Amino acid sequence: MMERKQYLESNKITKIVCILTFLFCHSYGVINVNATTKRNFNDTSYNNLDSITVKSRLVQKNKINLPYSLVQKNAASIKFGNYRTTPEALMGSSGVFVQKTNHGGGSAFIRGLTGNQTLLMLDGVRINNATFRYGPNQYLNNIDLYTIDQIEVSKGTGSVEYGSDAIGGVIHLHSITPSYNQKKTWSTSTSLKYISQDMEKSNRTTVQYAQKNFAIQSGITLRNFGDLVGGKNVGVQSPSGYDETGVNTIAKVQLNKAGEITITSRFFIQKDVPIYHKVLLESFKINEIAKQERNIHSIQWEKNFSSKYLSKIKVIQSLQYSNEERESNKLNNAIYKYERDQVSSNGTSIDLYSNPTKNWQINSGVDYNADKIESSLIDKNLTTGIAVSKRGLYPNNSSYKSFSVFNLHKIDLQKWHIEAGLRYNSFGIRLTDTSIGEVNIHPSALVGNAGISYKLNTNNIVYASLSSGYRAPNIDDMGTLGIVDFRYELPSNSLEPEKSLHYELGYKLNTKMVQFDLSGFYLNLKDIITRQKVTGSIINGYQVYSKQNSDASYIKGFETNLALQLNQQFKWSSNLTYTYGQNETKNEPMRRIPPLFGQQELAWKKNNTQILVQHLFAGKQDRLAQGDKDDNRIGKNGTPNWNVFNVSLNQQFKNIFIQLGGINLLNENYKTHGSGIYAMGRTYSVLVQWYFHQ
Repeated sequence: MMERKQYLESNKITKIVCILTFLFCHSYGVINVNATTKRNFNDTSYNNLDSITVKSRLVQKNKINLPYSLVQKNAASIKFGNYRTTPEALMGSSGVFVQKTNHGGGSAFIRGLTGNQTLLMLDGVRINNATFRYGPNQYLNNIDLYTIDQIEVSKGTGSVEYGSDAIGGVIHLHSITPSYNQKKTWSTSTSLKYISQDMEKSNRTTVQYAQKNFAIQSGITLRNFGDLVGGKNVGVQSPSGYDETGVNTIAKVQLNKAGEITITSRFFIQKDVPIYHKVLLESFKINEIAKQERNIHSIQWEKNFSSKYLSKIKVIQSLQYSNEERESNKLNNAIYKYERDQVSSNGTSIDLYSNPTKNWQINSGVDYNADKIESSLIDKNLTTGIAVSKRGLYPNNSSYKSFSVFNLHKIDLQKWHIEAGLRYNSFGIRLTDTSIGEVNIHPSALVGNAGISYKLNTNNIVYASLSSGYRAPNIDDMGTLGIVDFRYELPSNSLEPEKSLHYELGYKLNTKMVQFDLSGFYLNLKDIITRQKVTGSIINGYQVYSKQNSDASYIKGFETNLALQLNQQFKWSSNLTYTYGQNETKNEPMRRIPPLFGQQELAWKKNNTQILVQHLFAGKQDRLAQGDKDDNRIGKNGTPNWNVFNVSLNQQFKNIFIQLGGINLLNENYKTHGSGIYAMGRTYSVLVQWYFHQ
């Protein structure tokens, strides 16, 4: 189509401008590692919890002292686990359940919540924008796993630290960054990965240059995913395969007394990502994301000071561009639909750090984010060739702005660790639509948190925390018009922020041989924005819904983790998560609540050889909301239980790393609750990575 072709050409120009504007690239708060030389192969999860550093916005701190639950995966454990994508790297994590609507998706549920009720961050830059929808989405899979050094999931907290959407928690991704070197050095690496039955063919190549005050790293990822082959009696699920390309550059410059500048640029694109369950269950000839593009650019300036009233300042300026194009055509229907949603985002964050005393640290700051949305729809009659432009999924030229101020405190005493903070957030949301007219609203929210941990003795800690949270209505809530999942949605012009209050109690044991933690939580939600059925209204064969602040709910549950260092070579670990959600307004279960789930791992390590045996499991989920029963991905019978066994063998030679993997060894026929596609059946993989350093 001519309009699409012109758009693609103009987007190339946009990319060139972005590259010239953002010459190098940024990453916030990461460990300095040389990504293209031989990485530290040791799995640092063998270390005591007390030695694990958490990259909080407030300060870097020890995980053992935190008065809330946190999942942490570093580069070694990600590499060791033989994961395919960023969301899949979180599968089996305590308190984190991963749903997959399609092979190119992956949405993490944190304590029963996902989508726009959880917040995604990358190197201090907010990923959530005004079009993030309620329920599962694919956007976590828009971040290239090959570029990630560490993943941290804060559960039940984060609104004070990062703002709107963090009701369930925050997934903060930290990039691999180049490190300085006293001598001028060049290094490079390339990785090749193959999964049997042509389910994956991938290449990742990086190049790095470093000297005393300057370091830069660039990399490209090329991936082809074939149609996904399921377990027993499932076979090839076609169409489900897609292509993916990622390019990133990160540069750091040490300016001596003027501080340090870090600049980042990321380009990521997925093409022709089929929505498999739509084709299978809803009579679509074509239903796919033709293009999913996300470009993220940022520049960070950081400088230390000697004053206790201002010990450090950090400023991050970011620019993002998101483009989603969808194509659909039903069987025996002449109308082909092409939809396009573009979001341009810019953000600024300013952090001021101070240390009034040696035990008291403060971070105060300002966050500003602005989104502009362009949305369009073209209906083309394949018989006559006539194309008609229509209103897109969202009102065109909508805007969404957010401004907030925050103040965070950390106090360390001999046995006590205290964290507390406040954030005030105001919003400006504007949209114009023929069905609801011009809408211009300015909601606001004030939230706070407080947590305390107490050392009973050297190895035992108890803690308690209370966090309030919120999610402001966005453009997806207020402006959606058209078919979403299995329903037809109408816009809404009067919505208020969702609100939450999260309580957590926990216990931690940490010794050289045993690591154990147990936490219980209760999350109270009110003014939840939900889709309400418009009784008696049907459009194009779909039931009609609109959104309202209609529901009050609660989620409660527990999580437990145990790790045993059996000897110098063997380590065994396990976790278990139980989540119970109830919609008090409708007197029924909350939607998409995960079943009981967990994992067990037995790891063996000696010198440069590692073997990992993994058991992931989930119980059946037949405690369902009516919306679950109506969802063709779940149905009235729910999701049965499943058990999956994986194994990986990792061997590091001088300049070569080899990984052999076996996935779903028992060929289990399963899908995670709410998913629209079955997971991989019995599969084998091989990865070879080569390093060169000069």
